[in-house]
Amino acid sequence: MPDTVDPQTRSRMMSAVRSRNTKPELVIRRGLHARGFRFRLFARELPGKPDIVLRKYGAVILVHGCFWHGHDCHLFRLPGTRREFWSAKIGRNRERDNEVLDALRELGWRCLTVWECAMRGPGGSSPDAIVDAVADWLATGAPTSEIRGVM
Repeated sequence: MPDTVDPQTRSRMMSAVRSRNTKPELVIRRGLHARGFRFRLFARELPGKPDIVLRKYGAVILVHGCFWHGHDCHLFRLPGTRREFWSAKIGRNRERDNEVLDALRELGWRCLTVWECAMRGPGGSSPDAIVDAVADWLATGAPTSEIRGVM
């Protein structure tokens, strides 16, 4: 199936996709801050520059978009055009995610992954429920976890 727009338009559209300060990130950050949690953003000294770093808890929170990170949920669908390119790109993103998680754990960080599908679509939860789940995870001391939508 050919692309419906010319390459310049597609390039402009794709360059508008944000990698930082996405809506799911902002929801989690606002909720955590309102509950009294203090954190750093995108700590460059840590592998993968985690979205949220809570040093007091020895924890990092990674907020992943389901498409870009190839999540196995209803929000991910491989594009019909340039399938080989997208398959390789998303596959490499998955590999990098695993490498980053391993490196963070080796450094002693607790890691929580929050997926976009936890907030969007039919299996999504309310923002308060997501932030409550994040706060509960921080309190438990569990080494790793993920919050995802219900399929």
